[in-house]
Amino acid sequence: MHHPALYLLLAALPGGLLAAPLPSYELSIRDGHFTPASLQVAAGQRFKIVVHNVGQGPIEFESTPLRVEKVLSPGVSSFVVIHPLKPGRYLFFDEFHPELPQGVIEAR
Repeated sequence: MHHPALYLLLAALPGGLLAAPLPSYELSIRDGHFTPASLQVAAGQRFKIVVHNVGQGPIEFESTPLRVEKVLSPGVSSFVVIHPLKPGRYLFFDEFHPELPQGVIEAR
């Protein structure tokens, strides 16, 4: 027995469903300090940064050149997806601790 609805459901699934998952990088932030302080990523492909706030206060992962910002309460994890980058260095920082050293993403 064939169910036309099943074929419609399968046809509606995005083709990207079978694509490889996005490369993912872990980044912990404790009160403005990044671990690791730099991430090496492949140039020319999208990727995901999973951000963990392991500190006592809120943080804001922000990068002006990447046009991204994400506010996280203490103990919260979230992620940002970054568009394909040209080779180079891209700085990020914690908006709530701008006096502390910035982190860097190196696209190669």
